[in-house]
Amino acid sequence: MNQANDNDALRASLQAVPRALRTLHKALIDVETVYFGAVGSPLEHLQLITNHPHFAWLQAMSALMAALDEALDEPDTLTREAVAGWRAAIEELVGPGTAAAGAFRTKYIILLHDSPDVAIAHGALRQLLGHLPKGI
Repeated sequence: MNQANDNDALRASLQAVPRALRTLHKALIDVETVYFGAVGSPLEHLQLITNHPHFAWLQAMSALMAALDEALDEPDTLTREAVAGWRAAIEELVGPGTAAAGAFRTKYIILLHDSPDVAIAHGALRQLLGHLPKGI
């Protein structure tokens, strides 16, 4: 396979990941919202998600999703190492990689076991990550 085709394949594999991350992120927000209680209007809900300490642990995933979207918007060639780096960064959050510092993994594991929707979204993401190159 030539380098252009390899880059296209890497980009296509990585481009499937943001949608799976958003689905998982939404499932996490939905469960946390139920645990939190009534939230009011959609605008009030958004303000809670972005500003309330109850939802603060989700910011690690939100930031990673934003950074990945920005990287995919760049026309630069994606290297296998860069794609493997994205896989590793996501796996630091959702596993099986070594957990990054912070409360994300602890809360995530609880919701993974509590919510079928989170478990399904997790499985879909893991399947996509399995198609990405691993770091050395």
